[in-house]
Amino acid sequence: MIRLPFVASMSVLTLGILVAFPVRADDDQFVLRLGAIQVDGDTHINGAVDFSGDAYNYSSGALGFDKHIVPRVEGVFRFSERNRLLFNYFSYDNDDRYVFDDEIDVGGGVVLPAGTTIETKTRFDLGNLVYDFALIQTPTVSVGVQIGAAWANLEGSVRLDDELVHLDSSESLNGAAPMIGARLSTMSEDRRWGFTLQAQYLSTRWGNFDKYSGDISRANALVEYRFTNNFGVNAGYDWFRIDANRNRSNDTLGFDLSFKGPTAGVTLAF
Repeated sequence: MIRLPFVASMSVLTLGILVAFPVRADDDQFVLRLGAIQVDGDTHINGAVDFSGDAYNYSSGALGFDKHIVPRVEGVFRFSERNRLLFNYFSYDNDDRYVFDDEIDVGGGVVLPAGTTIETKTRFDLGNLVYDFALIQTPTVSVGVQIGAAWANLEGSVRLDDELVHLDSSESLNGAAPMIGARLSTMSEDRRWGFTLQAQYLSTRWGNFDKYSGDISRANALVEYRFTNNFGVNAGYDWFRIDANRNRSNDTLGFDLSFKGPTAGVTLAF
């Protein structure tokens, strides 16, 4: 489970990179990046159930998602030299089918044979708005710390039809919570090349995620090229992770879900 040391280590990393980029900090007031991400990912579903006084544990192992290209948007509003507002939004929606090559022991003396098919549906939305304060703002680089709020929605369902077991279950996680983060931004002397590195983190315990407890983490890197001061292209890599558990009346459901992939898009700056 990723916790606060993740963000702290990213902050140390940004300071360590300062000498590597002989560049000038950006001076755009508003930047909008429109593009897409080729999403790849996987999930681990696990839990425990108390049935007639006996406890049974189960785990799905790694269930991989098919790759999909989905839209992505982010923006920066700089209202003074050291102060910025950052926002971004990401959405993923997909249905998958898995056929297991090996038999699965689900406990209680029940073994699913090889060839068992599981159908899953997954929808994930994540948006955030954070205030970014530049601790270091020089003609060559900008390093900021962030605090704000994030909203997340995760809907998932699993369906399994077998002569021994019938399963048709769905779960959802929805809520908002404070988010913290760190950022490094640099730009070349001629303002054509730019680089941004960010890491953000929230705990569901900080917000209103009902009975779920866990973490949501994000990290991304972006390289940008400007054809003019107002227009350019960008490419990078984005990574999200949700690690959450829910305690119910007689069972526990947990999942470790990650999304990752390359990004590309256009940049509009004013």
